[in-house]
Amino acid sequence: MESVLGDLGDLHSHLIPGVDDGAQAVEDSLDAVDRMVRAGVRRIVTTPHVKASLIDHTDEFEAFMAEVDEAWRRVHTVVSKRFPEVDFHRGFEVSVDTPDADLSDDRLKMAGTSFMLIEWPMLHVPQRTERVVQRIRDAGIKPIIAHPERYSGVDRGLAVVGLWRENGAYIQVSHGSLVGRYGKLAQQTAMELLKKGWVDFLSSDYHARSGLKPYIRESREALSDVGADEQFRTLTATNPARLLADEEPLPVQPLFVAPGWWDRIKDLLRGGGRRRP
Repeated sequence: MESVLGDLGDLHSHLIPGVDDGAQAVEDSLDAVDRMVRAGVRRIVTTPHVKASLIDHTDEFEAFMAEVDEAWRRVHTVVSKRFPEVDFHRGFEVSVDTPDADLSDDRLKMAGTSFMLIEWPMLHVPQRTERVVQRIRDAGIKPIIAHPERYSGVDRGLAVVGLWRENGAYIQVSHGSLVGRYGKLAQQTAMELLKKGWVDFLSSDYHARSGLKPYIRESREALSDVGADEQFRTLTATNPARLLADEEPLPVQPLFVAPGWWDRIKDLLRGGGRRRP
């Protein structure tokens, strides 16, 4: 698995200072990128929050976009100088808080591609989201649904996630979910998605604030412990590289998880697990 280090991609983070609940200063952004680089990341698409409903209010939306543009220019300049080895790009995490929002603005897409990272509002799945996904896809946008393992309203059988996928969505799971950062239910749901082969990308959702971390190394360790080195590589290296080339992600092999996995992860988090440089 050592060959994975140094070519990872991360497609979900909040590193542009002062525009959302992520980094508040350029120093926060630099510290976050440093942590990600030390975990092997070399491609970053950072994704500040924006509500789809804001788009209908032209003046407010353009004022927000101007603020993001200015902050992006500042942070991109310093990151490019400090970390020349990193391909640093921008997208948005679009909260689809209205079902018929016009998402055609190319600035909302990820790194100039046809992909768009979306989330459902308030970490809750509204009704008929599969129709929203279909409408987005019919508009020529490839939606990636952020962290479905953390939503209320995702049934235990994951039927709604299956409907999203049937209608053309891709799925992004958070590294932290795999190691219990968001609770046991989110962890179990993330693992169920992996066991079904329904995850297309693993990313950090790193908010670049004190006390937080990207959980990339811990996620890598957890998947390595269950023999999922190849899945980890596809989810964190191959598919992010394909996205930046505006290519569809490759399918990921379903994961087999042996009994006792949760006990090993708890041991890892207590400091008793294997460590890699």
